[in-house]
Amino acid sequence: MRRAPVAERAPGTVNGFGAQPGALRVIGVIALDGAIAALSIWIATSLRFEGQITEPYASLLPAYALLLANFRCLASLLFKLHRWSFRYSGLAEGARIGVAAVFGTGIFLAAFYLLRDPGPPRSVVVLELLLSTILMASMRFSPRLAGIYLTDWQQSRGDRRVRTLIAGAGAAGEMLLRDLRRSDLHRYQVVGFVDDDPTKHHTIVGRRTVLGSIAELPQIVREQRVEQLLIAIPRIDGVRVRQILTACRDLKLRFKILSTSFLTQERRSPAQMMENLVPEDLLQREVVSFDRSRAPDMRERRALVTGAAGSIGSEICLQLLRAGLRSLTVVDLNENGLYLLQRRMQREFPSAEIASEIGDIRDVERMEKLFSTYRPQDVFHTAAHKHVPLMESAPGEAVKNNVFGTKNVASAADRWGAERFVYISTDKAVRPSSVMGATKRLGEEIVRAFARRSQTRYCAVRFGNVLGSAGSVVPLFLEQIAAGGPVTVTDPDVRRYFMTIGEAVALVLEAGYGDFGELCILDMGEPILIADLARDLITMAGLVPGEDIAIEFTGLRPGEKLHEQLISDEESVTTRVHRKILVTAYSEPNLDVDRDLARLEREALTGNDRDVRRALVALVPTYKSPATAVPELRVAAEGRAAGAGRPRIPHDPLPPGRQGTVG
Repeated sequence: MRRAPVAERAPGTVNGFGAQPGALRVIGVIALDGAIAALSIWIATSLRFEGQITEPYASLLPAYALLLANFRCLASLLFKLHRWSFRYSGLAEGARIGVAAVFGTGIFLAAFYLLRDPGPPRSVVVLELLLSTILMASMRFSPRLAGIYLTDWQQSRGDRRVRTLIAGAGAAGEMLLRDLRRSDLHRYQVVGFVDDDPTKHHTIVGRRTVLGSIAELPQIVREQRVEQLLIAIPRIDGVRVRQILTACRDLKLRFKILSTSFLTQERRSPAQMMENLVPEDLLQREVVSFDRSRAPDMRERRALVTGAAGSIGSEICLQLLRAGLRSLTVVDLNENGLYLLQRRMQREFPSAEIASEIGDIRDVERMEKLFSTYRPQDVFHTAAHKHVPLMESAPGEAVKNNVFGTKNVASAADRWGAERFVYISTDKAVRPSSVMGATKRLGEEIVRAFARRSQTRYCAVRFGNVLGSAGSVVPLFLEQIAAGGPVTVTDPDVRRYFMTIGEAVALVLEAGYGDFGELCILDMGEPILIADLARDLITMAGLVPGEDIAIEFTGLRPGEKLHEQLISDEESVTTRVHRKILVTAYSEPNLDVDRDLARLEREALTGNDRDVRRALVALVPTYKSPATAVPELRVAAEGRAAGAGRPRIPHDPLPPGRQGTVG
């Protein structure tokens, strides 16, 4: 249940949990403590004398009871035993009861010591202390125990409940179970826990048994008729999430997971922080945020972002504005996407200086006009054609946008004195097998060539796939699952690197403002088998892969590879400049931007696909495409590359990437 904000709490409430003790309640509770003390000393004395209380204790007992009752009441007031919600009493309250009881008994004994009176027998004092503690604790804890049993009884007799298992029998799992018991705003009937710690197996946590390990989930789920799994493991990594999904692949479960902000959101209960399992949970990478300590004062910066309406571009805009950027110019040819981004930025950052401009990076005059008008200090170039199969059928368009569009923006940045230029590249630029990859590789070479001759700091940042970006595989799979299947995967062995959009952009900003080098490569972790990703997404939907939703393998599309890699052999010398950023060191760029690109530009303008590919092979010797039916040209190009000190790269399947990497 949501706790009411302080301003909304009704008068006379304490911490939003119940009525503040009024005068009658205080008197009633304290009077009960006094009565318990009087009753306890009478019982203790009777037990001591086996029911036949002898003199002088028989006549002194009323005085003992009255004196002890007063001291017990005083201790209860001092330790505020009347000021908590009995329904939510816990271990700390139990400890306070014990300390208050000992304190009351201590005052009682001190009074007799000061009066030089021996007082009641010591055995009576000990028995009374135990009885008083037990009875006062029973009075305070019984409402909570009654509430627990009443809730369980109501849940078992009420509307149909969802039989639920909690993964994780630690503190978070116990807190979640306790929180679910306090609330009737859910339909979970928790039947037990699973946990990989063998010392917890068959133990009881909150009256629920730890039934076994996560590996035993299939058997436990079937035996207990479980319908839903709540993952209550803080800091769980993506590998573990995928292992849980693999174990549950044939079980048709629904899943929820404890939010990653559980450890930092102190005001929210575990039940409030259970969220539906989403594709990002399959990664659960370390949270990365833009470290502004390496950046200049963002309040004095002007930035321009191309391709701003895309997944990466829009996130760059938002993170720059969150960092306090003074002035932002967003450029894109997609007017609808740009309009929606503009509305969002105006809503979230009403005081920011934002200019939205429709512009085509292939239009030299338009780029010059934008740079001369806004004079950006920092340029983030994310605009690109990125769809691999579509670019195979239109190589001229890929060249115009990805190569000469990049050249136009880089030239404008140089001419108008930008301080930084950051180019978003892709793992498909490494030993490219597609037109898109080859054009992005040329984009990297253009950036490196400008870096050697300009005062502007040029940097290309290369990484793999961003999870959930426009046109990527995850939204496609989710759409296919919602439609009832089949889910289409190109090949059973295809693997790709994945990273969340937020993490990728934070690292792009780190690399751009860190001035680490001309080519930065993001650490993407381990690649993921796309077929397993499809199965995990089907399992997350509560369905059985291959039974409820079919998986079809369609074969690699034009330009695609089984595996992508982030670093080529010629870039094998790298330096880690950040825990997730590498900088490569390799030969001088052998590209003359003006001379060497002239032929490519002519072929792109004529629109002959075969000639465009020939020109790409000449400029990117490592470009190997089945569609490039020009073996004699390939041999000549590789010979030139070898002469220039760039060795032929043997085909060596390494880690993954995916179409839809950039933009």
